[in-house]
Amino acid sequence: MTWDWSAIADFMPRFWDGVLITLQVLVLGSLISFTLGLVWAIAFRAPTRFIRWPVNLVTEFIRTTPLLVQLFFLYFVLPEWGVQFSALTTGTIAIGLHYSTYTAQVYRAGIEAVPPGQWEAATALSLPAHRTWIAVILPQAVRRITPALGNYVIAMLKDTPLLAAIGVLEMLQQSRLESASTFQYTEPLTLIGVAFVLIAYPASLLVRSLERRLVR
Repeated sequence: MTWDWSAIADFMPRFWDGVLITLQVLVLGSLISFTLGLVWAIAFRAPTRFIRWPVNLVTEFIRTTPLLVQLFFLYFVLPEWGVQFSALTTGTIAIGLHYSTYTAQVYRAGIEAVPPGQWEAATALSLPAHRTWIAVILPQAVRRITPALGNYVIAMLKDTPLLAAIGVLEMLQQSRLESASTFQYTEPLTLIGVAFVLIAYPASLLVRSLERRLVR
């Protein structure tokens, strides 16, 4: 088998478009999952069960249904109710929403790992609830769970090809389009595989480094 360098050169514009879209989905999806996951985690500790039960039900439903089903629901069903977004926006929301239910459990574990004495000290100082969370609880919780959150970022990266199902032109979809027009599959798919490794491997090294630093 000969390596066709001209095929790679022809594919590069589409390749970089796919990389940028993949990174955009990854960054924005991560922000959604981290932010919404924290909201879910705090809601788990709500004093009333009328908040806890619905939150547990919703997060459990999202976590136990496939991401692909959620993508199709958001992209094809919501427009029937007058809510419509672009494929890229829908994909970003879907992947962020899906992984927020996982990061919520990570936050939950981190919050529960904070010693009870910290809560008691905040109460003794008469700190308001928002001050207790921001200044006392969350800094300690996030320090413990940062490596786990980083692992979910890598998992989100590996799930971005699913967005091709609703027409998002991420890296894999770009390679499929290129292969369909040139009938050359080896070069585009190999390049995409290398790109995923070059993004995921440094991220995994960063997560390991954070884990070593935070454990000290």
